[in-house]
Amino acid sequence: MTDLWRRHPATARPLHPGAWWLWAGGLALAAMRTTNVVVLGLIIAVVAVVVSARRSDAPWARSFRFFVWMAVAVITFRLLQQILIGQRLPGTELFSIPSVTLPSWAAGVSIGGRVTVESMVDAFQRGLQLAVVLICFGAVNSLCSPYRMLQALPAALYEAGVVVTVALTFAPEAVIELGRLREARRLRGRPVRGVAALRGLALPVLEGGLERAVALAASMDSRGYGRRQPATAGTRRVGVVATVIGLLVVSVGLYGLADAGAPGAFGLPLVGLGAMGLAVGLFVGGRRAVRTRYRPDPWQGPEWIVSASGLVALAATMVTGRLSGGAAALNPATSPLAWPGVPVLAVAGILVALVPALAAPAPVSTTQPAPTFSLTAPGLEVGA
Repeated sequence: MTDLWRRHPATARPLHPGAWWLWAGGLALAAMRTTNVVVLGLIIAVVAVVVSARRSDAPWARSFRFFVWMAVAVITFRLLQQILIGQRLPGTELFSIPSVTLPSWAAGVSIGGRVTVESMVDAFQRGLQLAVVLICFGAVNSLCSPYRMLQALPAALYEAGVVVTVALTFAPEAVIELGRLREARRLRGRPVRGVAALRGLALPVLEGGLERAVALAASMDSRGYGRRQPATAGTRRVGVVATVIGLLVVSVGLYGLADAGAPGAFGLPLVGLGAMGLAVGLFVGGRRAVRTRYRPDPWQGPEWIVSASGLVALAATMVTGRLSGGAAALNPATSPLAWPGVPVLAVAGILVALVPALAAPAPVSTTQPAPTFSLTAPGLEVGA
């Protein structure tokens, strides 16, 4: 009888959202340490491959395209900004636009003038850097449900979790609302592309996405999300102070990791020190929370592999910047203009971030039929 029920195929499970955030965060920090278009383009390719391989068919998983278009808009805006009010770098002139003479107190600001190849390449590199960061966080929004990430938050961050939920779910919910409105307009014979469609879609999409995100936060509050047990003033003070100080120190440490020119003491040491203070604050604050977890997300081998692959990409980029000639390879000069080099170590580390395409569990389909169970006796099957 112990072997009466046996599951037929092994069902897929979603990866822990924290693993996806560590993976994407490592790639984003690696992108912030370089302006090399080869390295940045490789990060985009790695992210696109992983998303295409491990994205589910849930509605919020379609938000990746939205972030890609946002990244394109960022690059375009950066180029236009350089043309209109950017710094006038010497070099090969592309064209010239009428300039405006500014008063002496506006020194360093220019409106119009010569536009050179060097200045446009520099603007493209800076815009691409920010675009890659947006694409990395767009990938994590497509790969894991924001609701599951909220469930994985420590108990001491429940109140902040409501705010974070509204922020993180706005983009996916806006994408869902956009699909619904476009389908409704298509059925009514109205345009769904171009300027005419934009006028009829922009405001309803923003309003609908925000309403759905706020409705989620309201439903969480109505279900008792974040309710706490009474505690002494000293306990509350210790939890709040340790959490705030830990977050501040971690933020300074992350800045040190993102900025290649920051001293080494502002990187990993501060992140580790802040993480310890944050852990103390979360532990003290979490003891006051009362919550029953139903089927918590496990943290197993695939989670460790996915997290490590993103951190390896960051570590390889950091080590490359410390090597002789590595800083110049990661941030090539644009005056004089030259072809960017290929930092081998950084490229190898970023390629390691492809591992989740194979190591992460297969995405769970939201349209697949219910799994079947069978009895040990042949020919008998019962639906779950």
